[in-house]
Amino acid sequence: MRLVDDEGNQLGVVDIRTAVSKAQEKGLDLVEVAPNNDPPVCRIMDYSKYKYEQEKKRKLAKKKQHVTHIKEVRFKPRIEEHDYQVKLKHIREFLEQKDKVRISLRFRGREMAHKELGFELLKRVANDIAALGEMESAPTSMGRTLQVTLIPKMDREINVEKDKKGQDKDNA
Repeated sequence: MRLVDDEGNQLGVVDIRTAVSKAQEKGLDLVEVAPNNDPPVCRIMDYSKYKYEQEKKRKLAKKKQHVTHIKEVRFKPRIEEHDYQVKLKHIREFLEQKDKVRISLRFRGREMAHKELGFELLKRVANDIAALGEMESAPTSMGRTLQVTLIPKMDREINVEKDKKGQDKDNA
């Protein structure tokens, strides 16, 4: 077997007894790292320390990942301005947390005759949050409900927009 010591130096091809004795001299473990090679490769290392470091790396990678949730905000076609602003604030918070937002607009009774008011409201929402997110697709109508999903913009897109605004102020 080919032997690699704990510092990464190759010790050459040795028999298994020699490899085990060298590992015991250093008080470390003999670990087979490439069994399919000819000859197989073994390494002298502290296996428990290696496992600990691998677990630490795995936890760190898991900690950095973000799970995207879909949040829902419901509107009515005849919404008052203050209610609209409160719901818009919630939408902004959700998009800043990198979550998708589904906007549902429910028509009741005779409101069905004026679906264009619903489309205008959704366009207004899309314009008001244009800096943070965008529509995933065009609004879809399902029975008495009009829905659209907003997705957050990527960080670099937001930073580019901030830079452009800063340059515009400098040029003015």
